[in-house]
Amino acid sequence: MIHLEEIDFNQPDFGDFYDELPLWSAPFGLLLLDRVPVRQGMTVLDVGAGTGFLTLELAQRCGPSTTVIAVDPWPAGMKRLRQKVERLGLNNVRLIEQDAAELDLPDGSVDLIVSNLGINNFTNVDAVLGTCRRLLRPSGQLLLTTNLTGHMQELYDVYRTVLVDLDLQDRLPGFDAHVAHRGTVESVSQLLRGAGFEVGEVVNESFRLRFADGSALLRHFFIRLGFVGGWKAIVGSDPELLRRVFAELERRLNLAAAKRGELALTVPIACFASTPVNQRRAADEDR
Repeated sequence: MIHLEEIDFNQPDFGDFYDELPLWSAPFGLLLLDRVPVRQGMTVLDVGAGTGFLTLELAQRCGPSTTVIAVDPWPAGMKRLRQKVERLGLNNVRLIEQDAAELDLPDGSVDLIVSNLGINNFTNVDAVLGTCRRLLRPSGQLLLTTNLTGHMQELYDVYRTVLVDLDLQDRLPGFDAHVAHRGTVESVSQLLRGAGFEVGEVVNESFRLRFADGSALLRHFFIRLGFVGGWKAIVGSDPELLRRVFAELERRLNLAAAKRGELALTVPIACFASTPVNQRRAADEDR
């Protein structure tokens, strides 16, 4: 039987051995790094820095005269990032362990803000984006990445049939809400515009997560950490019902994998480049 118990990512030593997060975030981060301005002398803010995938790269790629400020409220992640910064001998990184919405930095003091998958995890997205807007210089830029609706569609198609065939149609509204909570290009663009940004380039790509079968998927540490909790919430808290649903989900995913030779899940991703709405006005005044 698969492991359905929750994983506590707030354990103090959790970040010491946790490498799945950088692996998961790498395709998103590389998409962002391919578009980020790379130059000396900037002030860069990494919102939702986690264990430092972007922080460390930008601190090194942009040179020692650029300051990178990493903000995240996750103690275990910041502990690991602090260890990396010390190990690498980076003197141009500043760590702030708190909610980005409450950052006490001067208005208009940041040249570049990056957020790799942060928007997925902010409980107060509007407040965080409002803070980003306040902190950016008129000529500054916000670059963020996210996964989109359609994420792991191959799994969700099977999950829906399991709910229907087990006569759990009353769970379908919750299922649909769970699937739809990941944004579209338009919904994320609306969030940015609502916070005072002008959306520029939006780049869409996708990658695949490949597993031998459903058993391997549902036992994978990162899948259990990042997704199984949400899948369980669709069903509810009854232990026996959860066992029935997930046993059937596992069985059907295994059948699908046997037919195809593997279980591959598609993850659509996007990178949004945005600027403050007054940037164009400031540029016109400079001319």
